[in-house]
Amino acid sequence: MNCKCYFLPLVITALLSMNGFNVQAFDRQDTLRGSNGRGRNWWNVLHYKLDVSLNQTDKSISGSNTISFSITGTPNDSMQIDLQDSLEITKISLVAVGEHLSGTEPLQLKSVKEGNVWWLIYPFSILDKSKIYELTVVYNGHPRKAVNPPWDGGISWAKDSLGMPWIAVSCQGLGASVWWPCKDTQWDEPDSGMKVSIHLKDEALKNLKAVSNGRLVGLTKTKENEAINSPEMVWEWEVKNPINTYDATFYIGDYVSWQDTLMSEKGKLDLSYWVLSYNLERAKKQFAVVKSMLHCFEYWMGPYPFYEDGYKLVEAPYLGMEHQSAVAYGNKYQMGYLGRDRSNTGVGQKFDFIVVHESGHEWFGNNVTAADMADNWIHEGITTYSESLFAEWILDKQQGQQYCRGQWRDIRNDKPLIGPYGVNKEGSGDIYDKGSAVMHMIRTLTNDDDRFRKMLRGLGRDFHHMQVTTKQVEDYIATNTGLDLKSFFNQYLRTTQIPQLNYYIKDKELHYRFTNVVDGFTLPVSIAGSKAKALLQPTAEWQQIKWKGGYNVQFTNDFLMTTAQ
Repeated sequence: MNCKCYFLPLVITALLSMNGFNVQAFDRQDTLRGSNGRGRNWWNVLHYKLDVSLNQTDKSISGSNTISFSITGTPNDSMQIDLQDSLEITKISLVAVGEHLSGTEPLQLKSVKEGNVWWLIYPFSILDKSKIYELTVVYNGHPRKAVNPPWDGGISWAKDSLGMPWIAVSCQGLGASVWWPCKDTQWDEPDSGMKVSIHLKDEALKNLKAVSNGRLVGLTKTKENEAINSPEMVWEWEVKNPINTYDATFYIGDYVSWQDTLMSEKGKLDLSYWVLSYNLERAKKQFAVVKSMLHCFEYWMGPYPFYEDGYKLVEAPYLGMEHQSAVAYGNKYQMGYLGRDRSNTGVGQKFDFIVVHESGHEWFGNNVTAADMADNWIHEGITTYSESLFAEWILDKQQGQQYCRGQWRDIRNDKPLIGPYGVNKEGSGDIYDKGSAVMHMIRTLTNDDDRFRKMLRGLGRDFHHMQVTTKQVEDYIATNTGLDLKSFFNQYLRTTQIPQLNYYIKDKELHYRFTNVVDGFTLPVSIAGSKAKALLQPTAEWQQIKWKGGYNVQFTNDFLMTTAQ
């Protein structure tokens, strides 16, 4: 080749690029659900006490939720309770904690329904801010049936392979208000946890078992009506820690269980497993990986965040969900993702994707929670990267990173990772694989695994049981890695732009720059030729270096979405 000035089309990582969000209109219901409005911003949830009864025959639910709350702002004449359209509130009462013990009758409140919101009407400004209040909401109705759980969720009224009822709920995104009345947000978790009592009085259900979050604290057989001799089983579960509303769950089925313990960073962690009776032996074999996985995650991300509630894995009639301390498992006892390796590297066939991914959410999603759903890349990106950390744990670092990079082929780059705020909307589905790639790039830029590990553990420690914003996480990562990551985060979280590395060689000089980047963006890039090599730090401005490496140039880096030409 005689030409000494040219552009070489070398693809390092080629991905499709579609800039910006898809156009979508949001209505008042989206705003009521996703924002901290006047019916929410003056009170703080302290505890939920949820009692529910399910009827298999007509697919209905009934029960009550007692919400303990404190007043943290300036109350007005309305309070927002979320309960979705197919369910009905029948009674609402309010009492200051302790007053009903001295004979004070609870106040009966009126409500006005607006779509999925129930406005409680009362001059709340007269309440004593020094007191704790209990609001009891009685409700019933026919909850939404799950369409394609867990992605398009609701109640799954399924049957196991022996024809026994198998009922469960999945509601991330859709919201817990699809089956119980609550303050359905990610930023206000009950400070003191919750109690869930599941009543099985339906003839088809009373001989089954009901599982929920936390620990089993009561199992009673009662008679609701002596005249008709209608016994019911009541399964009472208690969660000591704060919990996301979408994480609160139940499973009803022909379950058997076994228990174990793990000695780790904070001492003895109780483990329990609940599976369909005929899957007991295969479950014991498949779930043997749990101890190694928990050791791995504690090493990388810190102590298990919910020792008081234990770790539980429960077989579910759908693929899986990160229900806190009651992780849903439905991967059909296969390796990979329903038998498939999402990375197409072979590494993903060496562990059960659902056990690992959904358990990883105990650290990011359940412990460290995005305050707004728009920032859910924090949940999914870091948790997806935890899969690579586990692959590295059981195999080696090379295979762990091979698995991580293999997942990048599924990145669509259709929308930014951060979604629109205040309307209960996530960003792109790339929050999984592109979010994982962001974490991998940060680890590579840090170039110090010990420091990267301390940063991950610090996130879980310093934001323990907290709801955070993207900015808080960005600032924390930058401070604890010592990196200037402002333009990096702007590029990969807030745009769909793929950095383009342009270069040419002229008069024994290599000229190079980035295009399609935000202000201040840079990444290190290694370059090698026949007689020379160098580590470049391209920016949007043309730079040049002396070059004796010839024209057969090779670029290498370990970063996402960089193309060279």
